[in-house]
Amino acid sequence: MNDPSGIDIAPSRNAAVLSVSPTLEDRASLERILRGSGWTLLVADAVASSFSILRERTVSIVICEDSGLPGTWRELLTHIALLDDPPLLIVTARLADERLWAEALNLGAYDVLATPFDVTEVTRIVEMAHQHWDHRRELLAGGSQPRPAANKTSQPCGEKVNESNCIA
Repeated sequence: MNDPSGIDIAPSRNAAVLSVSPTLEDRASLERILRGSGWTLLVADAVASSFSILRERTVSIVICEDSGLPGTWRELLTHIALLDDPPLLIVTARLADERLWAEALNLGAYDVLATPFDVTEVTRIVEMAHQHWDHRRELLAGGSQPRPAANKTSQPCGEKVNESNCIA
């Protein structure tokens, strides 16, 4: 099925999205956005309460608010890193500026979303994050082979071979 943004969305998922936010408006908005796209949305009011959900359920994406309160997305990122099958973290903020974006990505988050949420942007980022998570699982399970070189005429580099046509 295609959503309004043109992104192909599967009718069902084998993993859920977890929203970690004390803001009811943001959680309700995510529910409206993801409802028709086959996602299961789990919710936690705080980072501490998200830990049990992450231990009990397969979650591919965690969407966590940068609220400035104790128990931040940084703490959640540390906890996620300890899981066997870690979900990707998307940080949300009313002021999703370059500083937050740089910090979040440098610490290991997948992306940053501004609130209030834009339907197309949320759908696009969540779908891309899930594809990334799913691909990582396939690679770790050995289900995917490395892609062959794009240039099929590539050959080992040598003196008589054009540099643009060789592989190192």
